[in-house]
Amino acid sequence: MSTTPPEPSAAAAAAGTGGLARAAYALRWPALFVVLAAEVMDLLDALITSIAGPTIVADLGGGETLVQWLGAGYTLAMASGLLLGGRLGDIFGRRRMFLVGMAGFTLLSLVCALAQSPEMLIGSRVLQGLVGAVMLPQGLGLIKEMFPEDEVGKAFGTFGPVMGLSAVGGPILAGFLVDADLFGWGWRTIFAINVPIGLVALVAGLRLLPASRPDPTIRIELTSVAIAATSMFLLVYPLIQGQEHGWPAWTFAMIAAGVAGFALLARIEVARDRAGLVTLVTPSLFRKRAFTGGIVTGMALFGSLMGMSIAFTFFVQFGLGYSPLKAGLAGVAQAVGMVVGFVASEPFTARLGGRRLMHIGEAVAAAGFGGFVLTLGLAGDSVGIGSMAPALAVVGLGMGLTMAPFFDLVLAGVDDQESGSASGVLTSVQQLGGAFGIAALGTAFLHVLAHSDAATRVGAYRDAAGVSMLLAAGFMALAFALTFLLPERAREGATGH
Repeated sequence: MSTTPPEPSAAAAAAGTGGLARAAYALRWPALFVVLAAEVMDLLDALITSIAGPTIVADLGGGETLVQWLGAGYTLAMASGLLLGGRLGDIFGRRRMFLVGMAGFTLLSLVCALAQSPEMLIGSRVLQGLVGAVMLPQGLGLIKEMFPEDEVGKAFGTFGPVMGLSAVGGPILAGFLVDADLFGWGWRTIFAINVPIGLVALVAGLRLLPASRPDPTIRIELTSVAIAATSMFLLVYPLIQGQEHGWPAWTFAMIAAGVAGFALLARIEVARDRAGLVTLVTPSLFRKRAFTGGIVTGMALFGSLMGMSIAFTFFVQFGLGYSPLKAGLAGVAQAVGMVVGFVASEPFTARLGGRRLMHIGEAVAAAGFGGFVLTLGLAGDSVGIGSMAPALAVVGLGMGLTMAPFFDLVLAGVDDQESGSASGVLTSVQQLGGAFGIAALGTAFLHVLAHSDAATRVGAYRDAAGVSMLLAAGFMALAFALTFLLPERAREGATGH
């Protein structure tokens, strides 16, 4: 028996260029959970490496910068490859590229588990990010294909609870696996666990995901891909390594070169579009208010979320001396707050509109960051899980309310033929924002730690954590201002208003 789901009917194919667009694919809800499995694997890889980072450093060496590179190397590689990954789905079919990416991600998870040096582990993480860049953008495009317009928002809404539950369980699971030292593998089990998950997702994907219609006439502009990847690296690398080297002139030169690289890329893309040549990104996307507003807003949002995560890990594990499991438990309040925010968002979105709900969530999250800084000052060196929990819960609640309507608002106006490129760009922004947040907040943390005049070790780490959380609040305030660029409701984005 064939494992490929049947092609849509002629009527369904005529309804949209994606074949399944505007028509309800019969197995859409089971297939959605295959897509969610990929998102969960990506999220868990970001969260669990933060929790396990200090243990990995103790085993392999590499210092605090290794912890940063475990996250930033992965997200930077993924951000660099996502623009290409989205296009590959358009050319060869989203189902095929999703399964290829899933297989590569699973294999490289095993390679990470077998790493024998910091260099081998970071290299494996970079490769894992690249194959993840082939896998992840296909998911957003598949959702747009499988679900009719009136169900797309509900489909994206399922991301919230699943991501929230992963955020709750991921750090605890990582801490348990590291502390339990199953089979004597220690931290290696956090990567090995992806192997059975990936294999199950592969089998399910073969059975459930619909066959997408490829378009081999699309071409890829590799020069622009190379410029984009190089520019991202030039921006992020000095932010992570600059503190360790004392901020020499070359770090600032690299940052300037990265900015210049993106300016050059924009000029090249505009020129190629005017000449009727193939471009890296579908040019019509940038004429859509919802999409362009979502790009800049997403950079700030994900920078705040991922940057806060690395700063919190540094504080509780290096500063307070928590074990990986205890560090995972320390973050439960934030994760529970996210779940509550996601669940509560659906009725409020319908009543208030997505943009207003995002503004409420961003204000709540920023208040939570401020509350965390206040807690550090009031609790002093006796700060613990109980005293941190209220502020973290507020941060999580704000994050949940903010993220729930985000993807639906941004992708509402994207046409079927643009969905591959749009998914690649949006997911790339998500990863690049995360990498930038890790670099910026992690570097700020280490800089303050190195120059703190606190009387105790915990005091020095409290100083560093306080500054990092204020910076995270600043990212969130920037996101608040940029959210005004989004439409008030998703349906307004769909009509281009």
